[in-house]
Amino acid sequence: MAHVKQFLAGLELDIRPTVALFAGAVACLVGALVVRARAVDGHLDAGKKIQRARKLRDGSLEKAEQAVLHYKNLHPKMDSSFIVSLSLAELTSKLQDGLLKPEDLFYSYMEKAIEVNKKLNCCTSILLESFEHLKTLDPNDRGLLYGVPVSIKENMAYKNYDSSCGVVVNLGRPAERDSVIVQVLKRQGAIPFVKTNISQSMLSYECSNVIYGPTVNPHNLQKTSGGSSGGEAALIGGGGSILGIGSDLGGSVRIPAAFCGICGFKPTVGRLSKLGTKALCPGQKSVSTTAGPLAKDVDSLALCMQALLCDHMFALDPTVPPVPFNVQMYKSAKPLRIGYMESDGFTQPTPSMTRSLREVRALLEQAGHTLVPYNPLRIKDNFELATKGVFADGGANLLQKLKGGPLDPSLKLQVYPFYLPCWLRKTLSFLMRPLSPRGSFLMQASTGVGSVSELWQQHSAVEDYIHETLAEWRRCNIDVLLCPMFGPAYNFFHCGRLPFPLFYTAIYNLLNFPAGVVPVSTVTAEDEEELRHYKGFFQDFWDKLFKKALSGGRGLPMAVQCVARPWQDELCLRFMKEVEELVKQSRMKRLQAD
Repeated sequence: MAHVKQFLAGLELDIRPTVALFAGAVACLVGALVVRARAVDGHLDAGKKIQRARKLRDGSLEKAEQAVLHYKNLHPKMDSSFIVSLSLAELTSKLQDGLLKPEDLFYSYMEKAIEVNKKLNCCTSILLESFEHLKTLDPNDRGLLYGVPVSIKENMAYKNYDSSCGVVVNLGRPAERDSVIVQVLKRQGAIPFVKTNISQSMLSYECSNVIYGPTVNPHNLQKTSGGSSGGEAALIGGGGSILGIGSDLGGSVRIPAAFCGICGFKPTVGRLSKLGTKALCPGQKSVSTTAGPLAKDVDSLALCMQALLCDHMFALDPTVPPVPFNVQMYKSAKPLRIGYMESDGFTQPTPSMTRSLREVRALLEQAGHTLVPYNPLRIKDNFELATKGVFADGGANLLQKLKGGPLDPSLKLQVYPFYLPCWLRKTLSFLMRPLSPRGSFLMQASTGVGSVSELWQQHSAVEDYIHETLAEWRRCNIDVLLCPMFGPAYNFFHCGRLPFPLFYTAIYNLLNFPAGVVPVSTVTAEDEEELRHYKGFFQDFWDKLFKKALSGGRGLPMAVQCVARPWQDELCLRFMKEVEELVKQSRMKRLQAD
């Protein structure tokens, strides 16, 4: 109604005495009416699509809940609490030995997932076909994940289900077949049973979209779960899944895993098949996305990778190098030369980040590993490379995908600059430079590249940076790298306004180095007190906002990040396992001392 009143007011002002001007005004007004009508129709259509998606989700949850109640009535002695307390290694051992029925495991986790979703809003759909899939498991063909229920991120193709990527335009377009990863999981005996929530467009690290709403953190409901694989991390962190598959572009597995206190792994791009893993803007090559597992411990990540890296995957997708999981490398006990990076020089680590990293460094040194100081190369230049790579088209493809539906509040400020013409963004960047260097930098980076020639130059610059970094690793003679993971989990509506911390994770997407996160501590009262005095390297708007985003984090999990060179995924996991074990031993010693 307000728009109609504005239109009518404009009509009165625009009428002129001459027929020509009157006709012109009418023509303009009719055009405006048509545009407005199309926009209204688009939003009405979007509303219907959203309502239908929510109805399908709610219906699947209700049917699953009824099925769980029915099974529990038939099996009153089933101890669900005990079953969901077991690790994946313990569960697979019992399943393989016939000491645990797949049905009991499936219904225990289905019940827990429904319970966790009510609290965290982390599921987009129960995969109702999983109930039938459970009945078809062959006890004579027990793959590595036989009987294990697995959750999958919403953008993973599962036949007859949408992979919306959190945008309305993709609703009502169900997948015609399972993704390769889903097919391989099934071949290994796993049961994909639920799809999990994501951020709108999967280009924000806050897990919220206009279709399914926000997912909250299992450790503090006033904090975000992180994104874009936030539904996965929240469900696993809340105990509703034992193993999940997410995807990582800039940190989309590692950030939510760290925020929710679990482990997450981004493999080398190309190690796992991407067929059927939907991206919002396919074709972007500078910073590639990859699927990756999330779980409560590193052994579960390794088992998942071992299960996926099999002949069936290599046959379904011949573009994946037929390189099985190297168990020997994963289980090696050889001392490591470890690069040690305290800061990227762009975002000052918080007290809890620094403390967590230094504690792990001390544990590694005590265990006989060699720690070598390491500084990343040309961080600012290559943050621009990553940003311009992801938005090489100046955000045009992103805006096209967001048409026809409302913007999620968590994404608005991140997206608004893309609505400005590139020439205006460049002008604003120039004008902002004296007062806000980082604001100017962001505005310039958002313009993307201007031509095919410049895109090729950008690709070449990325390749140069990869080889420069590899040369630096050789000069330092390091096997792996230990570096901070930003955190703890943010307060809501800050992720979209804080792009700079992302380079702690996005750099390894740009470099295509395997990387993973391991929870190592929690925020202490002392950390919170020291945070009050946090200034940041630039002492600007973004440093102040970063401090505000992290406030009130006492008790929340903190992680570190472990990195290896391309195609040394097993070594990266082995390093993660070493960190995990040393932290666990240190906690046991402290408990015994107390």
